[in-house]
Amino acid sequence: MVAPSSSKRSNSRRQGATANMSSQSQTLMSMLFGFAIGCIVCTTVILSLKLEGPRSAPLVLQTAPSITALDHQQRAAAASSEAAPTSILNGVRIFIAIAAFDFAQLPHFEEVLDSYSDLCASGALVDVIIHATVPYPITLIDLLNTRLTCVNPAGRFTVTISLVSPGVRLHLVDIHRPLFYEKLEEYDLFIYTEDDIRVSPRTVASYLHETKVLQDKVGYEKSFNYNVGLVRYEYNFPTNVLMDDKTRHVTENVTRVYWEHSYQFPAFPKVVDVVPDLDTEYVHMKNHHQGMFLATRDLLKAWKKRCQFDVVTDRPGGHSQPSEGTQRVWMSSQQLYAPKHCGVQQVIPFDHFGSLTVLHLPNKNYRRVGHFRNRTFSDGKESFDMGAQLLTAMGLHMEMRAINLGKPHHPYRGAIVSMEDKIDRSMRWGRELNHKFSKEDYLDMVDRRIRDFDQYVSRGGVLAKEDLTKTALVDVLPAEQYREGYQA
Repeated sequence: MVAPSSSKRSNSRRQGATANMSSQSQTLMSMLFGFAIGCIVCTTVILSLKLEGPRSAPLVLQTAPSITALDHQQRAAAASSEAAPTSILNGVRIFIAIAAFDFAQLPHFEEVLDSYSDLCASGALVDVIIHATVPYPITLIDLLNTRLTCVNPAGRFTVTISLVSPGVRLHLVDIHRPLFYEKLEEYDLFIYTEDDIRVSPRTVASYLHETKVLQDKVGYEKSFNYNVGLVRYEYNFPTNVLMDDKTRHVTENVTRVYWEHSYQFPAFPKVVDVVPDLDTEYVHMKNHHQGMFLATRDLLKAWKKRCQFDVVTDRPGGHSQPSEGTQRVWMSSQQLYAPKHCGVQQVIPFDHFGSLTVLHLPNKNYRRVGHFRNRTFSDGKESFDMGAQLLTAMGLHMEMRAINLGKPHHPYRGAIVSMEDKIDRSMRWGRELNHKFSKEDYLDMVDRRIRDFDQYVSRGGVLAKEDLTKTALVDVLPAEQYREGYQA
């Protein structure tokens, strides 16, 4: 049995221990609470300093402004100064000269312009000049403006229509040459082409890339001896089958064909061969004709010293029997590549041959080869069914413009920036031209259409209601075949 005094002492000790533990717990809780408060305060101060800048500013989380809130100039600046170039074409200045005598190849020429406008979408700065003999109707210009607008703020695409006399005839292809050298310091790349060859941005980018690769391989000075070439192709659609839903299976075996290089087999080395001194990495075509050429500024300078490439010359041979092709073949290819003339070596890399091939849009010349030659030629007197019930591009465009003439822009923003009169009125007007129209009627049409274009520009790129009937490609007699209007 425990004595009462001992029991009291034990209770007293237990109460003291309990009180002591309670005091320690309170102290620990106070310390933890204070620590937590301190962390919160410190974190708040740090975040405040980081996010709000000056202490006087409210605490607001900053977000980037929406790109839609930036105006055109800001977007262009952002594209040029902040974004890394996404294309070898970004910022490249390109001058393109196209020989388009009249509207005979207009369906193909529209595709040509579309493909070159795509260069702008890739970031290039593109200026096109069309050397033509027939002024464009204002409705066609308005239609083309709706197609050729460049939406890349870092790019540019403009078209100038430069009118010369029809009397220049086959020498229309000469006009680009002095112009290239006149503008030599304004551009990085120059392209001359006929009006029926589709050239994609990929082709132009491949040319620039392979030109740089070749320069690195052989050295800067020696690279002037070469130029990256092109090969034209068509598709060998059967000529004895009308294509419709029931015969579309015949296209299974249709493929690209290089008709200009199909005269001997095997192709190596009779038609195409390796380029000497380049380690069998490049080939060249025995037939140099391309219908076009590309050249950098440095190459044009070098060729001027090498062979007076800046000087326009006539094709070799007699007037009716040229020894090295027509004037257009001479100016686009033969003068540059033929060994006894400029002697520049055409080169096409083995590994990227396909990227340097271009579509010949008429897709008819393959019929010159082999059994396709045995066919009946047109005499030009046939009557063709053009499909009267088909909705044409111009027909729909005029109906849309009748409802909405469009929004004017001041200054004018159309892709076609000028139609200039460069016509030599003293040039002889031969019998062949008189069969198409008289000189007086022709010059009257030129004056009217240039006046129409000037008024169109002054209105901010908007047609007048009286313009909606001006759809004829040529509106002077006796060119009756044109008077039905444009049927794209």
